[in-house]
Amino acid sequence: MMINISTLELIHLIATAMMVSIIWIIQILHDPTFLFVDKKHYTEFQIFHMKNISYLIIPIMLLELFTGLYILLYNNMINFYFSASFGLLILIWLITALFFSKFHSELSKKYNRDTILKLIRLNWIRTFFWTLRLGFLLKQF
Repeated sequence: MMINISTLELIHLIATAMMVSIIWIIQILHDPTFLFVDKKHYTEFQIFHMKNISYLIIPIMLLELFTGLYILLYNNMINFYFSASFGLLILIWLITALFFSKFHSELSKKYNRDTILKLIRLNWIRTFFWTLRLGFLLKQF
């Protein structure tokens, strides 16, 4: 069964828009909240956070990645904006794997203000990249 590329591009755009919305909420509201959680309950909070936010984020990130790969492989009319956007997506995945998994793993063991501040600062890069991605994708429509 061949999937219509236009439909796939729309699904990809929606997944990216969802991730942009989520990343801004995480950046402005959610991650800074880590600084105010009671230290006695912090590890429980972090484990709860990682488990539950994964149910929301992982499916959308995978949808975004796989629709992007499909478009890249099967669309004969890839332009600069999509290519740049997909390159940013790969960078987001690399940053997530190299840094954010480590930060959250550390925080699931104990409260560490410095790690939380690093998480917040570095997340601005992902926030910027995802927002830029959405701008590039919207340029196509």
